[in-house]
Amino acid sequence: MDIFPSLDPQFIALLLDVDGTLIDIKPAPSEVHVSDELREVLARLSRQTGGALALVSGRPVADLDRLFAPLELPTIGGHGAEIRLRPGELMSGAAPLSANLRRQLAGAATPGSGILVEDKGYSLALHYRNVPQHEKDLRASIDAGRAAFPGEATEVQPGKFVFEVKRPGVSKGEAVRTLMTQLPFAGRRPVFIGDDVTDESVFAILPELKGLGYSVGRHFDGMAGVFDSPSQVRRALKEFAARPDGTPA
Repeated sequence: MDIFPSLDPQFIALLLDVDGTLIDIKPAPSEVHVSDELREVLARLSRQTGGALALVSGRPVADLDRLFAPLELPTIGGHGAEIRLRPGELMSGAAPLSANLRRQLAGAATPGSGILVEDKGYSLALHYRNVPQHEKDLRASIDAGRAAFPGEATEVQPGKFVFEVKRPGVSKGEAVRTLMTQLPFAGRRPVFIGDDVTDESVFAILPELKGLGYSVGRHFDGMAGVFDSPSQVRRALKEFAARPDGTPA
């Protein structure tokens, strides 16, 4: 963890997961809150890195824009299904799931089930954080729903109390690889902070990019350090951004 405060923002690209990393996980995705202080810290870090700061999330880009407004940062959304470098320049790399398939999968969230549906169009997420005891039954329902549509190429992305059905080959790691070929990210050292199994694809490609990976609350192989909680991440980013000239301490 001693490496992080000494990084030079002029030569790095900061890549930040959102839920469970920048902000605390809540019972429902709609209940999360982004403080004004965090917005100000991210805006300052974006300036210090010459714009090479990006959010890397499972949420859609439009959802992230609402959460962090008025900021519109470079963003990877939908676990890599969307990449937005600049406002109004959205690249989508995933075809939408059929409405019938999404309807079939969403049927698992019956009234009173405690399961929450997040329909992103190109994927569908079923959150069971309020009923973790139903994990196996939910997975069985998802598998049955996918089997009913054999012509739809899909895979299941597990996360923290969530299963997300998406197109194969879409990942945060592949999206980060693409992002790092684009200015102002190209030629910089990526520094990624993530917390979940959905972030493993980014951790996996960091060695080839000579990057650094930091996790939150759990250990992954090859990490430069582990933060205890999102609050510790926010504190570290605040301290990192507070240096008056943006140079290493």
